[in-house]
Amino acid sequence: MHIEEKKFVTAWGNATSVAERRPENYAKSLTLRYPCRIFISGEAIRIKLDNFCGTEPITVSAASIAVSAGNDTILPNTITKLTFNSKESVTIPAGASVLSDTVSFTIKAGETIAVSLYFEDYTLMRSGILITGPLSGGYFAVGNQTENPSLNPDTSKRTNMYYFLTDIEVMADSDCKTLICYGDSITAQAWPDYLMERAFRLSGGKRAVIRRAACGTRILRQYDNITYDSYGIKGAVRFPREILAQNADAVLIQHGINDIIHPVGTDVNPFRPWSDLPSAQEMIDGLRRYIEIAREHGLSVYLGTLLPIEGWRTYAPFRDTLRCEVNDWMRTTDEADGCIDFAQAVSNPENPAAFAEGFDSGDHLHPSLAAYRKMAEIIPETLIS
Repeated sequence: MHIEEKKFVTAWGNATSVAERRPENYAKSLTLRYPCRIFISGEAIRIKLDNFCGTEPITVSAASIAVSAGNDTILPNTITKLTFNSKESVTIPAGASVLSDTVSFTIKAGETIAVSLYFEDYTLMRSGILITGPLSGGYFAVGNQTENPSLNPDTSKRTNMYYFLTDIEVMADSDCKTLICYGDSITAQAWPDYLMERAFRLSGGKRAVIRRAACGTRILRQYDNITYDSYGIKGAVRFPREILAQNADAVLIQHGINDIIHPVGTDVNPFRPWSDLPSAQEMIDGLRRYIEIAREHGLSVYLGTLLPIEGWRTYAPFRDTLRCEVNDWMRTTDEADGCIDFAQAVSNPENPAAFAEGFDSGDHLHPSLAAYRKMAEIIPETLIS
């Protein structure tokens, strides 16, 4: 196939958000290694690094990719250095992102590629995201271990925090497409991973599914204090950036439950006033704005209903009423291309405010793995094949 019949496709992706504030937020002489499952085949690759939430520049001293041999190990003969404007090191200003140069690299659909990044000097680890799905997780290590076949077990450790790495783009057949899953902690967990695997089976390696999820985020509000700023930036800021993906044709939005459950009043928590509680109409208008922005980028839009919350620590009947009003709009609106009724799929038929038996993780907000599998199963084949 000629190169003009191929194009870049975002084959793997995460959101960008604010990492939790800790006294040790600076790192030095640090290697990050992220094994990333790629579900489409390609002949070249490039990565995107994002310092969007950073407040100062960061410098990547070295970067490489390789075929993963499982866990933190890589195949030495596949190690390929990445460059940025033909240089091995790149400085990314606060709020900015960079694309690596394109390198020839043969990728087989279903293969895992490991990205290794080294930070020699003090680096503010602020642009980061927590992802805990079954296909997720990486490693950090002391020193420059980017080209080590395996990380030294005495100086390395697992992590579910993804810093700076937001996209892996693959030069693939032009009929390969990407579905964007956008949301909060529920989307940061298992259902997109199960959907990736299902899409791979159904599409024969022609459909990528990427995750744009940031825990704690809301459609309408954000926290501007260091106690809660790791709950992320609001949708009006997040969404226009996170739907940017090469060769994407659709976005599936499952977002809004944190708008409902966060406000408790300043007498309970000084950072969570009742004035943050939206009306159903305000939430619907926020979702409508998502739809408008997605349309501007030529994307089909699917809405995922908000899951049950009975038993969650801030649960109250008025919150469930608000959730149901928003869900009813999602189910009936003709402004989107479709509604995926996640709530109906995982709710107790006799008590729709609560999860069905076996579908509650135990906190009464996040689903169990069985429920996440169910969420992935009910998505129409036409969206992922």
